[in-house]
Amino acid sequence: MSQAISPELREWLVAQLAAGHSVPALRMSMREAGWHDSATDAALAQLEAGFPQAEAEVALAPTRTEMPGPDLDGAPLYIEAGDRRVQVLQTVRHPRVVVFGNLLSAEECEGLIAAARVRLARSLTVETRTGGEVLNVDRTSDGMFFERGENEIVARLEQRLAMLLRWPLEYGEGLQILRYAPGAQYRPHYDYFDPHEPGTPTILKRGGQRVATLVMYLQEPEQGGATTFPDIGLEVAPVRGTGVFFSYDRPDPATRTLHGGAPVLAGEKWVATKWLREREFK
Repeated sequence: MSQAISPELREWLVAQLAAGHSVPALRMSMREAGWHDSATDAALAQLEAGFPQAEAEVALAPTRTEMPGPDLDGAPLYIEAGDRRVQVLQTVRHPRVVVFGNLLSAEECEGLIAAARVRLARSLTVETRTGGEVLNVDRTSDGMFFERGENEIVARLEQRLAMLLRWPLEYGEGLQILRYAPGAQYRPHYDYFDPHEPGTPTILKRGGQRVATLVMYLQEPEQGGATTFPDIGLEVAPVRGTGVFFSYDRPDPATRTLHGGAPVLAGEKWVATKWLREREFK
């Protein structure tokens, strides 16, 4: 049975080429995804020859010359983020990690928890093989999403983060709230979307790749629950009102952004997560 070379497939091929992946790597990825050799050869032949819109699409692809992140010139101890003076508690250069203090007030933390509590459900993860969402045994939290600007606290926080991280508000996904009960965890993973998965082109249509993550702690557990970065041996304690930001300029393990949520040993941990995309998230 023949397999059609769709516009979506061509989009995906162009995006991978623009991201620096080689033609042999694309060939292997397509075969692993179940494409027949004849269809793979035809699609890649078009790519190598330069199919009609390839050059224009590559030219328009994001170059990642700009990335979200705070202005750390001069090694500041504090950063003005509009309505709040945020502390810089810790920085790492590679990967780019910044731990912020005084990011949220106690009242904001309590307000987000109260608004989210009635809407919690078992947390899902994005399924990059299909572009949908699935339950994941590695993620044992309960969670929900706020729409951008859904309520006064969310809107205020989003404005603050846009200023702090110097990234357009519209480029952010909706704020996710998670609750981790005793024993709950999120095993180490990457937040970018794997370019080799067949569902990734569908996901990228909503706003391109994720380029940064901010995890904010709304309620600290009695024990455990640190955010861990195994590649660099870093653990960030989940202290209420603080947050940890990290960015990744390409979807590759070389970014060293493997991270996870260690098991909660006692009490409950509540976090708010903000993912930033490379363009407007719709």
